[in-house]
Amino acid sequence: MAGIKGLVSLAFLGSIGMTFVILACALPQYKIWWPFFVVLFYVLSPIPTMIARRQSDSTGGTNSPCMETAIFITMGFIVSSFALPIVLTRADVIQLGACCLTIAGNIIVYLTILGFFTVFDMDDSDYTMW
Repeated sequence: MAGIKGLVSLAFLGSIGMTFVILACALPQYKIWWPFFVVLFYVLSPIPTMIARRQSDSTGGTNSPCMETAIFITMGFIVSSFALPIVLTRADVIQLGACCLTIAGNIIVYLTILGFFTVFDMDDSDYTMW
């Protein structure tokens, strides 16, 4: 039953992070949709790591050049998702409050993604069949 609690808490954290990003776009004083582009980075960031894990499982190595390249690309996506609201704020496209809400949402969503991979990567969990 501990796995269900972890999964529910990950879903709750993910929804809180997305709420911050949506608030950065929808509050009356901001009313601009540019911060919502970070959701694209949320979708793209785990893809290189998942592909490299599948490739490294077949070759049997965890320290392969494929995995190192995937980590580099993933970190590029993560840094870009933090840099986008900062650059938009400096260019006076969005306000500072929207930038702070987007960065707070980034932190929570990426911690949720990290928690997801941690929970589903454990060998003794029931989720490893996925």
